[in-house]
Order: sequence, then C-alpha cells, then structure tokens
Amino acid sequence: MISREVCKRVLQKAVSTGADYAEIFAENTVNHNVHMIAGKVDAIQDAVVAGAAVRVYKGFRSVMASTVDTSEAGLLRCAGQAAEALGQGKAALDIVLHERCFGDIHPIRIVPGTVSNGEKIEVVKQAYHAAKDYDPAIVQVISQLLDVDHNILIASTEGLYAQDRQIRTRLFTQAVAEKNGETQEGHFAPGRRMGMEMFETVDPKVVGARAAKQAVTMAGAGYCPAGVMTVAIENGFGGVIFHESCGHSLEATSVAYGQSQFAGKLGQKIANEKVTAIDDGTIPNAWGSVNIDDEGTPAQKNVLIENGVLKSYMIDKFNARRMGMAPTGSSRRQSFAYTPTARMTNTDIAPGTDKNEDIIASMEYGLYAKEMGGGSVNPVTGEFNFAVNEGYIVRNGKICEPVRGASLVGKGSEILQNIDMVGTDLDMGQGMCGSSSGSIPTNVGQPLIRVSSITVGGR
Repeated sequence: MISREVCKRVLQKAVSTGADYAEIFAENTVNHNVHMIAGKVDAIQDAVVAGAAVRVYKGFRSVMASTVDTSEAGLLRCAGQAAEALGQGKAALDIVLHERCFGDIHPIRIVPGTVSNGEKIEVVKQAYHAAKDYDPAIVQVISQLLDVDHNILIASTEGLYAQDRQIRTRLFTQAVAEKNGETQEGHFAPGRRMGMEMFETVDPKVVGARAAKQAVTMAGAGYCPAGVMTVAIENGFGGVIFHESCGHSLEATSVAYGQSQFAGKLGQKIANEKVTAIDDGTIPNAWGSVNIDDEGTPAQKNVLIENGVLKSYMIDKFNARRMGMAPTGSSRRQSFAYTPTARMTNTDIAPGTDKNEDIIASMEYGLYAKEMGGGSVNPVTGEFNFAVNEGYIVRNGKICEPVRGASLVGKGSEILQNIDMVGTDLDMGQGMCGSSSGSIPTNVGQPLIRVSSITVGGR
C-alpha cells in the first residue's frame, strides 16, 4: 500500500509538535453482496472503502485525522492536521521502521473475489428455496451472501511496519411466517474468517431451513408469561448475553475511565465458580479472529474470568497508558474513519461439566431460551434487556410449548453469580457489534447454561 519511506516521513510530520507516539492505519477493503428477495436476485453490489488515518498521542491526549487521499502529499496533510490539533511542541523521536510478518493463522483456500457471481448466486438460491419451501406458512424470504476482502497497513513510531489481509464470508437468511393474520420472523446468519470453502462445512440448505423453522414455530406460539424464573440459555448465539451484559464492561474503553461495573476488581470473585470466560482472537478462521489488531498488536487468548475470579481486561494501546497495563491485542475499528479502541473478538463462556439433559431436568418451571436476539446494555451499571427470538416453557424438567415476546432483564454482575450450571456443548454464533469504533465482526458463544433466577419480560 504505502512504502516504508513514505510512512517514515508521514510519522515524522505527525510528531513534529511533540507527540510521543504516532501511527498510520491504511486500508483497502472490498465488500461484495449478492441479495435475493421474492426468488429474484435484486442486487449484486461492490463497495470499496479506502483511506488512511494518522493518530498521535501525547501523554493521555490523543488526536486522529483521516483522509481518502493516500498519496504522500495527502498523508502529510493529514499528519500535519493531527500534529497541529495536538498542540505546540518539539519533535524528539528517531523513527526506524522494520517490516514485521506475524504470519497467518487463518488460511484462505478459495478467495471470494476469484469466484463468479453465478456460483455465489447458486449458494444464495439454495438457502432461499430451503426456507421458502419449508412450510406453506412462509410468506417471505430474504437471503444474501456477503464477502469482505479487508487489507490493512499499520506503521508506528515504535518501529512497526506491518500488513494483514482479512477475508470473511457470511450467508444470511431471513424468513417470515404468517399464521392467523400474524407474522413472525426467523433468521440464521453463519459466518467465518474464510473464503468460499466455508460452504464445504456450512450447508446453505440448512441455513435456510433453520431460519424458516424458527419463523414457523414462533408464528404458532403464544405469549411468554412475565416473572422471575429459572432460564436455560442455549449454546451458540446464546453467548450474546455474556457479550453484551458483561463483555463490554470488561473492555478498557469503559474500565480505563472507571465507567465499568468491574473496574478495580481484578483478582476478585465476580461470578459463580462454574464460570470461565475467554476472549480469543487466535481461533483459526473464526468470524471474529485477527492476526494482529488494528494497532498492530498480535492477537492473543485472554482469560477474562477463571472459575469466577476476574483475571484480565481487554486493553488497547492508548488505554493501556491510563491503566498501567499491557495491550492485549484487542484494539479494533470498523474502518480508517473510526478511532480504534478495545473490543471483543471471539468471546465465550467455556464448557463446564453439566449434562444438557440434567440442566433441563433440574428446572421445575422456567424458560428455555433457544435463540437470543438483540438488546441493549449500560456498561457502567451492567443493566441489560435482551429479546428472546425463540423460547419454550419448561415444566417439570421437560421442554414444552413455544412462547414469543420474551425478554431477559437484569444486571451483568448479578447474572454472573446466578449462572449455576454450565454444559459441555460449546458452540459459537456470529454477529456484528456496534460501539464507539464502529461495527465489527464478533463471535459469541457458550454451552447450554442455567441462570437460577432472572427477570423474564412477557405478558
């Protein structure tokens, strides 16, 4: 992208007013989308994101400027703007850049850009028709295939000059079912840090059928009763409840400023001893994985909670200064237009020892949350509210009728204490997480877990 020589001159400009650190982040990203609705391909789109950002630090002050002009002149102007905004001072850094190769633990066999639109359309069609033909109650289906080819370059006054290529593929299917004049939707959207080889293990027909099954089931369901009850949350995307209610509160974005329910609690017991939680950006070809983060720090496996005890946070380079701790390979950004900060990668509650059948059998009355939906959380207090996309009443240790309209309401610190059974069947689900540094791909996961007591919203 940008030569070392140009990067050096730009960095020298960036620190010309006395910054003690400067970095360049450049990217060239191609997003490809094949979209089908009503059995017809209505869009095949390419979107290109290209540009660069220059960021400077001085103590606990940080300034970033960005540009779409990645010529040397454009980058120098950008660096000058950042330097000027930082203030007046004198440069004192000697910059020597060394190219670093961190290796690629996420090999790609079939680059999506080498595959014809016809082959991609066939994948989308398979998912579409599997959903549309699942049941006469299905009245609408949307299916789309997304692939991203994300190329980045990072150079800094610490001597770093590194590049990385991140390829991701995702198939999304949404189905709508109608019964008795009411509609309900279901969706499924698996993704991997892979190319088109993803479909050697992910069957598009299964993707479509799973979305349709959820829609049909929920269309025939009654409303969930409200109250405080025991809840079993399924594996895979069920992990979103930890991601939102607790994970964001473990990011330096909030911890460094004391705006987290878990700030200052390292080494303390914050969860049931059955809970071990991990953020691991090194899982090969996982949706949220990276080789290096967006500050050039190698990805790592971070044990956040071990047997209920808080062990670490997720830390970016800038907030590491405030915290007096080392960065953890957790700095992420949507694009060059966003300032990076600490974010999750692949976050899960680790497998426990409880059998799934024992978890359900232990519930006299409660809710089985098979599929979680979106929600909201306050990282300062940990208070959350999440929708349950697919739920079932549990009576006398048996999963019974489906219910809709359920939500889970609570506080992260409390739910961690109330997780009293953890299954063995870890699985991951894929999503896009929005925060101050934009929308990024994140994996969430867990085995089947039991929360002994939580408020369930319903009717």
